[in-house]
Amino acid sequence: MTRKQKHSVEARDGLEAVELGQPGFAQPQPTPDPTRFFIRHSSDKQAYKTIDELNREHRLKPMPFPDPRGFSDSKPEPVLTLDQVLAETTTASAISAAGQLVFHCIGDTGNVRGPETEELVADKMSSDFDERNSADIPAFFFHLGDVIYNFGEAKYYYDQFYDPYRDYPVPIVALAGNHDGMVAPGVQTPTLQAFLENFCQSDFVVTPEAGGLSRTAQIQPGVFYTFEAPFVRIVCLYSNTLEDPGVIADETVGDSQLTYLQAALRRVKHEKFTGALIIAHHHPTYTAGSQHGWSIVMQAQIDAACEAAGVWPHAVLSGHAHNYQRFTRVHGKTQIPYIIAGNGGHALARLGRRGEPPLRTPMVIQKATGNTDQVTLESYDDTHYGYLRIVVSAAVLRIEYHPADDGAGVKTPDDAVTVDLATRTTS
Repeated sequence: MTRKQKHSVEARDGLEAVELGQPGFAQPQPTPDPTRFFIRHSSDKQAYKTIDELNREHRLKPMPFPDPRGFSDSKPEPVLTLDQVLAETTTASAISAAGQLVFHCIGDTGNVRGPETEELVADKMSSDFDERNSADIPAFFFHLGDVIYNFGEAKYYYDQFYDPYRDYPVPIVALAGNHDGMVAPGVQTPTLQAFLENFCQSDFVVTPEAGGLSRTAQIQPGVFYTFEAPFVRIVCLYSNTLEDPGVIADETVGDSQLTYLQAALRRVKHEKFTGALIIAHHHPTYTAGSQHGWSIVMQAQIDAACEAAGVWPHAVLSGHAHNYQRFTRVHGKTQIPYIIAGNGGHALARLGRRGEPPLRTPMVIQKATGNTDQVTLESYDDTHYGYLRIVVSAAVLRIEYHPADDGAGVKTPDDAVTVDLATRTTS
């Protein structure tokens, strides 16, 4: 099916996903960037007026969601591996033999106004597949949520996801952001419906939302799971649908994610896993001067699980705030980077108020007092779109930040942090 046939696809009712039995990624031949969306995004002004009123009245709550496939008390940790999403068993061994894994990471990529900014990031990321050393080529893209705006509607998946990444040649796995699970006021669509259809299939299928492009839906077990690749485990959490704060467990959504998190951390301890451990969720733990606040209760729940297991992450990744921010949390003798990578294509958010001087870094945003850890804002970018390039070996985890408008000819990061996996210190 060609891109010109896209409108005829939308016109047919009752379309179903087509099973392929094997994954698909980029188009066989590179295609030009689109200059407009196929579907005009209508205004959400009235919907947000209603949402703001409900927020002021404290009437909005997180939304219950389905547990992942196979999740149970006896099997509390859903796991997805890189070899599974590639449908082959040689990738992990090849990466291990090369001595390092490279992958991309960013969130908040959807855009309601047009394709230009998300195409800017996607094109810059695609330039990383042209490398002198094959070990430097990314193996996958881990998405930090808010794939689609504003309410995760299926009809916008082609414009905001499939088309921007039509030439991206490796798997895209994701966690769900608040906009991926939000439901517009007055709409009866179940929460996360389109996200589950396009990221949580049980087999490799092409969904109607792909509009005939080659990328198959992902086979994630659900909205929380452990993603495993050589040298790294990513513990993926779903922080639900509120603008703030992030919620992983409460009386409305239950505690299935806490059960999962505890099991995942216990397995790290039991297996004496020596690779990089990353915890990822859409809502950030800390922000500096952004319109979004801290998720204090969520962080306390994660900290309690880490404390009980005796296992702490080497890094924590999130999106939601539409910019790049890097913090260092000093916990005992360990230094943990907390990174916001939410400038993947949606509107940028400045950290300071209009007319104020820019923030100077490093800046301590939380002092160590008693049981409270010191947290320092080390670096930020609130004026450019960009992404993370993450490199993991048996010894170190290196997280690089690359602005997109540097262009394909620049491969020097604007910011970077390296974590020694053994000493858990940063440089």
